[in-house]
Parts: sequence; structure tokens; C-alpha cells
Amino acid sequence: MADITIPVGSLDLPGYLAVPEGEGPWPAVVIVFEATGANQDMRDQADRLAAQGYLAVLPDLYSGKPWLRCVRKAMRDMMARRGPAFDAIEAARVWSAEREDCTGRVGVIGFCMGGGFALVAAAKYDFDAASVNYGILPRGDMAKILDGACPVVASYGGRDRTLRGAAGKLDLALTEAGVVHDVKEYPGSGHSFLTESTAPPPLNAVAKVMLGLGAGRENAPDAWDRIFAFFGDHLRKNGSTT
Repeated sequence: MADITIPVGSLDLPGYLAVPEGEGPWPAVVIVFEATGANQDMRDQADRLAAQGYLAVLPDLYSGKPWLRCVRKAMRDMMARRGPAFDAIEAARVWSAEREDCTGRVGVIGFCMGGGFALVAAAKYDFDAASVNYGILPRGDMAKILDGACPVVASYGGRDRTLRGAAGKLDLALTEAGVVHDVKEYPGSGHSFLTESTAPPPLNAVAKVMLGLGAGRENAPDAWDRIFAFFGDHLRKNGSTT
């Protein structure tokens, strides 16, 4: 596990790399973080992926700056489906694929804000699989936006008031676009139920009411099992690391 830098044009973007034990090469997964940034919880998810045999790359889209200074700009990029944040995600994909210890197959996984990025990136770039976790849906004709996307596995919480109906809408759009997918809503879960993420103190009460934050984490094992089964099918060859 190491801190890294990823070239993005003329800039060096900080990040975190988790490498599996044993001998590679391995498929890679680019992690797009929640709105609160590349914190320890997101690094823990990188370690989780590495433990399952994936090179896990967590680019810091905020370049080490406080998340409150950067989240608004990142959200604008996500909703516009273009901008520096997407440039960083693509740079992380290329950097991962070109490593000697990578098989060349790369997936993307996103949480919260990052789920929205991962969903757009599934169609925008040459990823081999995408995991979208309680991600905001793109505006416009979703089937058209997602046309040509890589296979997508997605998880949503039914207690997240900000994303009511998102799972059903995404399932319909991916079906219409002809994209291989597995979309599931967990009725008893809220936002961020796959991780141990918490909201900063001023936002705690609102997050619990509006997002159902912290609810239904007992469903996380099932969601992770689906993610790893899906990645196994689409990032590995015959279930191996090569």
C-alpha cells in the first residue's frame, strides 16, 4: 500500500495504491470517492479490493485540498459529464492499465458522488466493468447517455430519500441501452451503506433523515458479494487473475 502520483496532463495527481499479495498480473479497479474525499474510509475500500485480487487505485480528485473547497466544482463536473475530475479518472484508468503488474483490464467503482462519476465513466471511457453505489443519475436521455457502456453493477438504498426510484430508472435505462447489468435496491438501507462513512458533525442529523445514512449496513455483505461476482465475470478471464 503506497501513496502515488498519477500524471494528468502536465500535473501530478496524488493518490493511493493498494496491491494484492502474491504474484500478478492483476486486473485493476479505479476508485472514485464519496463527496468527503480520499479519506481513510475510501483507502479501506482500496484495501478491500486488493484483498480480493485487484490493483486498487484511488486518485485524489481534490489534489489534497479540503473537500469543502472542492466538492462543488466536482459536482459540477459530474453533472456536466466533463471537466478535470473526469480527466483524472481517465488518467487513472490509463495509468493502471499500463502498469506491468496489470492485466490491462480495468474496472471503476464509485460511492456516493463517485457513483455518479462511475456511471458516466462506464460509457465515456474504455472501462471493462463499473460498480455504481448510490450514484446520482445523469440528466437527460439516460439510455442514450449510457449507450455502449461497459457492464454495470449498481446498488441503492430504499431509505435514501434523495435517490428515490433511482434503481428502477437505472435498470430501465440500461436495459434499453442493451448494457449487461445487475441493479438492486435494498429497501432497509440508506446512503453509504456499503462503507463506514459518516457525515461531518454539522450535517449528521440532516444526513440521517434525508439520506438514511448509517441504516441497513447489514446488507453490505450481499452488495459486496454481488460486486465481486460481477467483477469476477467481467474483469477476470475464467475466474483467474490473468
